[in-house]
Amino acid sequence: MTSFPTKEFTPVTGTDQLVAYIEEGCKPAEDWRIGTEHEKFLYCDEELKALSYDGECGIRALLEGLQRFGWQPVLEGENIIALTAPGKGSVTLEPGGQLELSGAPLATVHQTCSEVTVHRNQVKEVAEELGMGLLGLGMTPNWGREDIHWMPKGRYKIMRDYMPKVGGQGIDMMTRTCTVQVNLDFSSEADMVKKMRVGIALQPIATALWANSPFTEGKPNGFLSKRADIWQDTDNERTGMMPFAFEDGMGFERYVDYVLDTPMYFVYRDGYVDASGQSFRDFMNGKLPALPGQMPTLADWEDHISTVFPEVRLKRFLEMRGTDSGPWARLCALPAFWIGLLYDDQALDASWDLVKGWTTEQRETLFRAVPKQALKAEIAGRSAQEIALDVLDIARAGLSRRAVLDSAGNDETGFLMPLQEIAVSGVTQAEEMLDAYRNQWDGDITKIFEDYSY
Repeated sequence: MTSFPTKEFTPVTGTDQLVAYIEEGCKPAEDWRIGTEHEKFLYCDEELKALSYDGECGIRALLEGLQRFGWQPVLEGENIIALTAPGKGSVTLEPGGQLELSGAPLATVHQTCSEVTVHRNQVKEVAEELGMGLLGLGMTPNWGREDIHWMPKGRYKIMRDYMPKVGGQGIDMMTRTCTVQVNLDFSSEADMVKKMRVGIALQPIATALWANSPFTEGKPNGFLSKRADIWQDTDNERTGMMPFAFEDGMGFERYVDYVLDTPMYFVYRDGYVDASGQSFRDFMNGKLPALPGQMPTLADWEDHISTVFPEVRLKRFLEMRGTDSGPWARLCALPAFWIGLLYDDQALDASWDLVKGWTTEQRETLFRAVPKQALKAEIAGRSAQEIALDVLDIARAGLSRRAVLDSAGNDETGFLMPLQEIAVSGVTQAEEMLDAYRNQWDGDITKIFEDYSY
């Protein structure tokens, strides 16, 4: 979820305050909502090039055009860097010009799928007028780093300079990948812990089901989800499977300690101040080198907590972060998948029973294997494909018990259909694309724009 500088300038006086900040996210089940976020690549139609910020076929022109639908601009200096609208979430930019919808908190998968569809139609209308196309994949299939235009956001320059110091593929993560994720609520600390553990354990299964990033710079890259591999070489201090989440004593305070131990990127003070590699704990003691003598506010904490990137991230809600972006139906499938598993007590219990016997080593091995092997990866003597079929059965039952119907009388289980087809066949979209590359496209990667653009 993309964050904006907030007005929450309450001074931070201790870690108890940071724990309380997260704990305020607890909600009764009747108030649980679904927040879906998804990114897509934009390209200039004729030459299939990445968009720059300025120009007739540029990001600024797109953001200006979207304002006809009631979106209001968010400025950094003189540049439009995002759009917001009451009750509609926000439209934001990733570093390489990927366009993201951070959706509103909605009650049903039907509603969130309608939101996604409305957004697609709005973007397509403006994009077609400007000669742009939209591509939904986990990684750009043909652009090199030198082809990408960086967006004019201060925080991205700081991250761009810092990333190569802590990992080999952080720049690719920022500029050449797209994801879809869903944000979910919890009722209590114990509920959060159980959902987080299930979410972390099953994140590689979701990665496998959504895998569709097998090309880099026009050639097969040896992975089915290269996006997932990139995240494994971005910054190990702020990414990964968080083994401590399965230890006794896990809760809000333990997660706060994890975030406090993660190096900072920046502080916002009428612009972004470079604090990369520095400690928020030092900040709380007035000893931040970037701002000597200054103390943090809750706005600074909100910014910092948004710069850790584990497979499941905790804010005042839980973010499921493990999947490649993809075809429209699969964007709607993600909230259905996780809602079915985590918003129904029986399904949550069944999901925990499925994963609770896995060891830290087994979870990590699966996590490392899935980017290359997807559904053929194994854990505890079973393939990811077998587990995916079990998980989809659990999710389907959970959605069925929710019994949330649309105007035509359909419940939410239908959104799982694209995943069921993948799980039954064992063939991911990445493998379908590789087959097309070899047998239909004659090695011409540009054909992917014809077949997989929105």
